[in-house]
Amino acid sequence: MLLAYRSALVSDRISASGTEATEFAVAADRHGVVSVPAIVVNDRLAWVGNVPEPRFVANLLQAAGSAAGSL
Repeated sequence: MLLAYRSALVSDRISASGTEATEFAVAADRHGVVSVPAIVVNDRLAWVGNVPEPRFVANLLQAAGSAAGSL
């Protein structure tokens, strides 16, 4: 979550929030979350698991690009 929050701090195009999957099971199910940490970008599950910061940024850019291309 820290990397997500940091990303949101440096860009007004990014927002970040943390949700406890066991407490908000409906939201977790809606996004296909079955394990944590799980990163959701534009209401789609982007990836699961901890990754180093460079990989996080690359995954974030790829997920955002994929979402933009599907519009």
